[in-house]
Amino acid sequence: MLFLNLYIIIDMINHKSKLICPHCSHEKTITMPSTFCQYFLECTNCKTVIKAKAGDCCVFCSYGDIKCPPIQKN
Repeated sequence: MLFLNLYIIIDMINHKSKLICPHCSHEKTITMPSTFCQYFLECTNCKTVIKAKAGDCCVFCSYGDIKCPPIQKN
């Protein structure tokens, strides 16, 4: 039964987030890492290195439409 419950929790995690660059407003859907928070990410359009906002664990929690997998698990 424990394995079934764990599978349901894992299956509910969304691994894709639409990230919006705070500098150029470029939107891109990105697959998020599932085991760690990504604090920096380079925008593919303007090449600016995006940094997570103070208090957020990663760029997806700051600028994405879906929070990162570690936060979704909580």
